[in-house]
Amino acid sequence: MSTEDPIEQLPRGIALAWGVAATPQRGPKREMSVERIVDAAIEIADNDGIQAVSMSAVAKRLGYTPMSLYRYVSAKDDLLLLMQEEATGLPPESEGVENWRTRLEELYEAQSQVYLTQPWLLSLSIMGSPITPNSSAWLDASLEALHDTPLTQDERIAVSIFVTGAARWKGTVFAGYEDQKRATGLNDSELAQQESQLFDAVITDDGYPSLRRAIDAGVFTSEADPFAFGFECGLDGLAEYIDRVSRERGDGPSAAAGMIAETASEAGESSVSGATLPVEETSGVEQSVVTDDDPEVAADKKYRESQKAVRQAQKVLAEARKRERQTLREAKERIAKRR
Repeated sequence: MSTEDPIEQLPRGIALAWGVAATPQRGPKREMSVERIVDAAIEIADNDGIQAVSMSAVAKRLGYTPMSLYRYVSAKDDLLLLMQEEATGLPPESEGVENWRTRLEELYEAQSQVYLTQPWLLSLSIMGSPITPNSSAWLDASLEALHDTPLTQDERIAVSIFVTGAARWKGTVFAGYEDQKRATGLNDSELAQQESQLFDAVITDDGYPSLRRAIDAGVFTSEADPFAFGFECGLDGLAEYIDRVSRERGDGPSAAAGMIAETASEAGESSVSGATLPVEETSGVEQSVVTDDDPEVAADKKYRESQKAVRQAQKVLAEARKRERQTLREAKERIAKRR
């Protein structure tokens, strides 16, 4: 292969994620692979948190020496990248979604679930734009949802970042509350009451009048879902913007205004209780997605096993894509040699 091939210039971790990095020809007698190393690291993170993941801990879990692992994954940063790639998985299929709003709602809920079920992902630094296969697939899915809109490519990227950021922020807040629950032994209701009492003790009407009124209204013990409400408001604004751009460019009336009306009731419903979210009403996603919003369900052993099975299926798909890319490169090399 030509030394100028950009594939050869990829950092080791990214090359491993795409399945284009060379693997050791020699190694431990027992079967060893990058996939096994990553799986073991994820199990450690799931059980003990990301801080417990180290090359030595993973090696011990697999019954090897740390040096054996370095033959496959040469740096911990590469291992963390591969863990993030596998835990993130692929975005859900569109399931016949017909408009951009419903699809973005679906992607928002699915990304939220990733962070709710594996909150250790939130501890990993964001190192620029997504370049790995699964991360790129999520970005591609958001952009595809906006394909038939009049938005520019820059605007579509901005919307994709908005969706991902909203899901990540929701996951961050939920993860923080879960840490508090573990540390204090309090349940959701008790924790909300404690938080409200702390605010009540220090927030005065003369110093923070607006916040005082919110506290008196019971916002910290309310069952309303501020994340769903905020996200839906963002989509409302986007729908109006798309409608305006369509009119200004002479494309005729868009479906944006209609979609606002169609989803108004679902958005209102989601703002009343976190148990009902718009995606379940509009995209045909199974109702189990709603119950997963409960961190106790997310931690359930059988549920985690089913998530592992999903990751295994995604791994098979990734392996098939890896073989496809390899055969494509080989075909190009054969053609180049004949020329």
